[in-house]
Amino acid sequence: MRVFAALVPPADVIEHLDDFLDVRREHGDLRWAGAEQFHVTLAFAASTSETVVDDWAERLSQSLGRRTPFEAALGGGGAFPDAARAKVLWVGVTAPEGAVEALAVNARNAANASGIAVDGARFRPHLTVARLGFPIDVTRWIRILDSYEGPAWTVDTVTLLQSHLGEGPRRRPRYEPLAELPLGG
Repeated sequence: MRVFAALVPPADVIEHLDDFLDVRREHGDLRWAGAEQFHVTLAFAASTSETVVDDWAERLSQSLGRRTPFEAALGGGGAFPDAARAKVLWVGVTAPEGAVEALAVNARNAANASGIAVDGARFRPHLTVARLGFPIDVTRWIRILDSYEGPAWTVDTVTLLQSHLGEGPRRRPRYEPLAELPLGG
């Protein structure tokens, strides 16, 4: 199973970003993510078994019970690895300092304690809006995304999702929610 812990913004926040991107998707050589794929990944496990996912959910639920819900919003832009040779274009996440990062630490620690190997890349809160087949300069796209400010929402849940490769629209991944884990118990 390919499983990840994520923040999934509510429908109105996703719709706001989708509307902003809609008129821009016609331009450029980018593979735009669909609104059904919008999420902020906290921890990603490329391969694990169903039996340990239940343990991950239980451990993560316990640690999230000690976290307080907080306000967040999407806005600004960036690229990985950088603007000059981007492979991923993203929208940033604004939240109280360290709040999203703390959830990522909780998700990664709970996965590790369950025996699940998760991606250990440096964490930067973001929502991927496009992928590129080869590295290109996306400086102008980042300037456009820097003008975006989405509505605020209360982060009060972390979702465990299973990724089914090639089963979504246009052969993209399809995400299946496995568990909704509340912050603050």
